[in-house]
Amino acid sequence: MAQLYFYYSAMNAGKSTALLQSAYNYKEMGMSPLLMTAALDNRYGTGSITSRIGLAERADLFAQTSNLLTHIGDRHQQQKIDCVLIDESQFLTRQQVLQLTKVVDDLQVPVLCYGIRSDFQGELFTGSQHLLAWADKLIELKTVCWCGRKATMVVRKNAEGEVVTQGEQVHIGGNDTYQSLCRKHFAEHHWPD
Repeated sequence: MAQLYFYYSAMNAGKSTALLQSAYNYKEMGMSPLLMTAALDNRYGTGSITSRIGLAERADLFAQTSNLLTHIGDRHQQQKIDCVLIDESQFLTRQQVLQLTKVVDDLQVPVLCYGIRSDFQGELFTGSQHLLAWADKLIELKTVCWCGRKATMVVRKNAEGEVVTQGEQVHIGGNDTYQSLCRKHFAEHHWPD
């Protein structure tokens, strides 16, 4: 029976690596996974899921206006899809998460979403919020803060390496822009004593 999975974490927990490993496992068994990623994340070029350790695969793109049920359904009619793997799922809209539930329930295709739970201000991303509410399975991937505790939060840094607490929710960047921290060290930047 197909299910909707949400693999979530702070940055640098290996979400893309885990996704690419799952895709490899499906292919190794002779199955056909469909890989998708957010069109707005072009750090490694468009249409590519790339991990920090150098693994990469081509992927279909989704934008805020994409109808995922239609896209996946059309691809499934052209060639059977055994699993959908979505990177950067925090950028999904509420409607797209609901469309993914229909992919699972109506098309009987498992969907595995990988994304960041909260932004640099400690607020849930829209896609993450609705995946936390609608997914059948929630799986936390873990990473660590500089102090050794589990990192659950992310801070954004400016060009000088200083933590910023204001700005647009979405700003694409990597280790030069973001740092994963435990709640205690995140709070040092966001709550006055």
